[in-house]
Amino acid sequence: MPFLHIDEVRVHYRVHGQGESLVLLHGLGSSGADWAFQVGLLGAHFRLIVPDLRGSGMSDSPRGRYSIAQFANDTWTLLDQLDIETTHLMGFSLGGAVAMEMALQRPHAVTRLMTINTLPSYRLDSWRKRMELVSQVALVRGLGMRRVAAIAAKRLFREPHQEPMRRRVVEVVGSAPRRPYLKTVKALAEWCALDRMGGIRSELLMLAGEHDYTPLAEKRDYAERFGAQFAVVGGSRHGTPFDSSAACNAVALAFFRGEPLPDADTLVMDAPDRDPIAAPAGFMS
Repeated sequence: MPFLHIDEVRVHYRVHGQGESLVLLHGLGSSGADWAFQVGLLGAHFRLIVPDLRGSGMSDSPRGRYSIAQFANDTWTLLDQLDIETTHLMGFSLGGAVAMEMALQRPHAVTRLMTINTLPSYRLDSWRKRMELVSQVALVRGLGMRRVAAIAAKRLFREPHQEPMRRRVVEVVGSAPRRPYLKTVKALAEWCALDRMGGIRSELLMLAGEHDYTPLAEKRDYAERFGAQFAVVGGSRHGTPFDSSAACNAVALAFFRGEPLPDADTLVMDAPDRDPIAAPAGFMS
């Protein structure tokens, strides 16, 4: 089981496939294992590097504050140790922020960058955002991770056939240690790249679920502002790599191979009869 020591912190990672490097960065309260639905297809075309960010998954949870810049630096250190000089990046939610920060830290080392349901800023610049953070922290402290995970699971996956996905959220997020989780939430709330996005030199694609937490119009405006491609998955909520794995995978494969994106009318949430019941075996450990 591969680990790398970074500043005395053990960071766990997985490597799959061969070809150009593609780093997959997971979301909040989770781990690299969440990319199980993408690894089979993308690993046939790329060398996938899939880390657990510090404080998540099987990586260590050190004392002290966390930051998005630190997560990005950890990942670059991992790539340096693997002798990878240039790479593609794909990040989901929190992972998208880390991917953007990586592209800002080393602009010429990133070829293509794809974010999924990610904004270029999570600063608490409005009363509503501040209240959301306060309520989230209060719920975690008052109810515990497992009950909060159950609430989040119902918000993420509302369809009856998505019960396996709801169970998975409770299992994974519900077992995440509270303190590292809250430190990661704070790190995200302190991060902003709005005034630095011009420093990104890679091709940029922003993929969004139609019913994600933040309005489509906001993400579309950001994409236009920063010259990014923009694609929407109809019916999808925040968990697009899970509830719409077919559309997500098709977009990612086309984008990272430099091909035209699939037609917009084909980008829809997975149908109930095509929704996976469980993640493929062999990647979750």
